[in-house]
Amino acid sequence: MTQKVAVLGTGKIGEALLSGMIRGGWAPSDLLVTARRPERATQLHERYGVEAVSNAEAAKSADTLILTVKPQDMGSLLRELAPHVPADRLVISGAAGIPTSYFEERLAAGTPVVRVMTNTPALVDEAMSVISAGSHANGAHLTRAEEIFSGVGKTLRVPESQQDACTALSGSGPAYFYFLVEAMTDAGILLGLPRDKAHDLIVQAAIGAAVMLRDSGEHPVKLRENVTSPAGTTINAIRELENHGVRAALIAALEAARDRSRELASGNG
Repeated sequence: MTQKVAVLGTGKIGEALLSGMIRGGWAPSDLLVTARRPERATQLHERYGVEAVSNAEAAKSADTLILTVKPQDMGSLLRELAPHVPADRLVISGAAGIPTSYFEERLAAGTPVVRVMTNTPALVDEAMSVISAGSHANGAHLTRAEEIFSGVGKTLRVPESQQDACTALSGSGPAYFYFLVEAMTDAGILLGLPRDKAHDLIVQAAIGAAVMLRDSGEHPVKLRENVTSPAGTTINAIRELENHGVRAALIAALEAARDRSRELASGNG
């Protein structure tokens, strides 16, 4: 039996997920979308051939509901959905910092909920989506979430207790790399390079390094040592990074991100 999937609150990440599913072989006729603005709903219908419906209709018609609204809008969405969501629906949340218990308390008893933290590289099919089961979700529900999110990148199952750490590392992770590229571009300009050339050099270095990390199987220390000649340029740069506490700063930054995720999960935010 064909199952329908609805993406509720289809913004950038929701649209990336929708397009990834279609590229992965999902039929547009099996997909539903909702959007706050009618013109946005029309745009999605014209672009992908999917049916745009109300939140209530999506809850009644779809077998899987993917909630992609902002965390601050989730409470009002659940109040709208609750009367229409039977307990056999799979509910997938993509909202940062909101635990599965939040949904289970507001939906019909026994509703399976899966929590997913993805990241913005979903827009280019290079996301990492971290998946956790709620109290009533089983292996089949996790597999279904993996089938959906694998269309925009890789997936990883973790216990929900690790979601805050994954948010700090992966959910916020792309921003750290953008910050580093920004700083290195400024350094390139200081060293006499035009901005566009400095940018291209750094971006390609980042892509190459990431592919080597992914495909070589080598530990990052080993790959770094391969670039680090005795008394050479790289070791001098590494010394300055250590002298300025870059490693400690990164650890502290990730701890701060994790702590903020915990605050959001507890409702303090």
